[in-house]
Amino acid sequence: MARTHLVWDWNGTLLDDFALVVIATNQAFAAVGGRDVSPDEHRTRFRRPVAEFYAEILERAVDDEEFGKLDRIFHDAYRLGLTTMALAADAKEALTSWPGCQSLLSMWFHSELVPALETYGLSGHFTRVDGLRTEVGGDLKAGHLAGHLREIGVTGAEAVLIGDSLDDAAAARSNGAAVVLYTGGFTDATRLRAAGCPVADTLVEAVEIARTL
Repeated sequence: MARTHLVWDWNGTLLDDFALVVIATNQAFAAVGGRDVSPDEHRTRFRRPVAEFYAEILERAVDDEEFGKLDRIFHDAYRLGLTTMALAADAKEALTSWPGCQSLLSMWFHSELVPALETYGLSGHFTRVDGLRTEVGGDLKAGHLAGHLREIGVTGAEAVLIGDSLDDAAAARSNGAAVVLYTGGFTDATRLRAAGCPVADTLVEAVEIARTL
């Protein structure tokens, strides 16, 4: 393999939580008089920074203060449903099929991510786990990936990222890493394929592609 380190995304990739994300998003919108989004619309229009996605759906500006409020409502609703969420069907098979080192980089809160991994029996798979260490989420992933790779001591040229969003693709490109995009998560497959990156319909397939990059 040209690249020896694999970085996994969590939400919408290893964790099959898209349905819960849509429910939590609609609860946040409802709290400020907004309309619901359907799963298909969410997959078609979601992007980071998340505040821009919210502003598009609400059809008005969303300042930092309001986004902080919406983000808290979203995460409160998300936590209520999290115990019913399962891993992607082939997540564990995919994790065991990569022969090199693996790590996890999530845009979910670090203090909640670490115990969740223990609950799902995944802690032993990763050389490093990083989630958000801030109180409000929604930002771009590129800077977080740069810090994650730096802490591991891996260059972008040695790494490949598997994720489910266009932000994952942008983060990988900005750090010189390869990327494989997974269609089973938060983003419409047509949008992913239009990004010009390798695309996989299963996580096992994503790892198979990653081994060729």
